Amino acid sequence: MTTDEVTLREPDRRTVVATIGAAGLAAALTACGGGKSSAGDGGEGGDAGGVLAKTSDIPVGGGKIFKDAEVVVTQPAKGEFKAFSSLCTHKGCPVTSVEGGTVNCPCHGSKYDIADGSVRGGPAPKPLPAVAITVTGGSIKRA
Repeated sequence: MTTDEVTLREPDRRTVVATIGAAGLAAALTACGGGKSSAGDGGEGGDAGGVLAKTSDIPVGGGKIFKDAEVVVTQPAKGEFKAFSSLCTHKGCPVTSVEGGTVNCPCHGSKYDIADGSVRGGPAPKPLPAVAITVTGGSIKRA
């Protein structure tokens, strides 16, 4: 064989299986990585002590949903802040709005009172569970 000739061989089965396995492992590791750390970073933290919001971010008579933390924070009256799970007690759908004095689930129309999480309408069987928060200065944190 001269230096200009190249010998092509079919890969053996072991090489193909190893290559596919390595590619699958790399894809799985990539999918599992890259998540946000939320412990006290000032973001939409779900960890205890992590800042959820500034008090000025929560409208009086309304609220704000923090999807990553699965929490909804409301302000039923000026200076009074409440927090609840943002997962509907009917089928576990995430709530998507806070308006008209209720936290609202789009899946089947359940509505919860912003003051105490009680059911105000729809098929929800029980209130939204309360989430413990602390309000210090202008920050709302998970307790």
